[in-house]
Formats: sequence, C-alpha cells, structure tokens
Amino acid sequence: QVQIVESGGGLVQPGGSLRLSCAASRAIFHMHDLAWYRQAPGEQRELVASITKNDDIAYGDSVKGRFTISRDNAKNTVYLQMNSLKPEDTAVYYCHLRSPWDMDYWGKGILVTVSS
Repeated sequence: QVQIVESGGGLVQPGGSLRLSCAASRAIFHMHDLAWYRQAPGEQRELVASITKNDDIAYGDSVKGRFTISRDNAKNTVYLQMNSLKPEDTAVYYCHLRSPWDMDYWGKGILVTVSS
C-alpha cells in the first residue's frame, strides 16, 4: 500500500508564500507522473500543477507565474511552491501519483487558507 504524506499547509495572508511537500512510500517514485490538485468548498477538484517522470511541467491557468512544481526523486518527494497567494487559492490541496501502469494514488489532502 502506498503511503502519501502532505505537509506545509496552513494559514497565510494574501500576498504570502507557502511550500507544500508530498512524500510517498513508492519504490519506483521516479517513474511516476505527479501532480497537485485542489478543491475549494462547493467546487470541483481542479488540476493545479503537474510534472511527468520526464520533467514535463504544466500549470492551471489560475496559478501560472505564481506557483512552481518540482520533484526530488532521491527523497520521493514532490513540492509546490506557492507565491503571491490570493484568497481564491484557499482550498484543500491533494497530492496525486500516477504509476507507469496508470494506477492512481491520492494523498488525504492538506488545507491552505489565504486570509487576512
């Protein structure tokens, strides 16, 4: 069973920064495509950022230029650096792994609240 642990969430003021981390217990982590999703109250889950096993990166339109996704395969960890945070970034953020065999794994989610 894959264990996925997200950390780094919390309360931050508008304009502030946070870095989310997601550590996974997966032996072939480097072969997985990784992503961060988020879900705000009453909204559908949406893709925030993704990074493939080949380091191809994509961002949702609402976070381009403010968020940066990265991975450290030696630490089995994916990061999401979030800058210039806005109240509309408030959501539960989920880490997602997709295996080479198209198996999906999700973290439990971590709350990010942007408020003054």
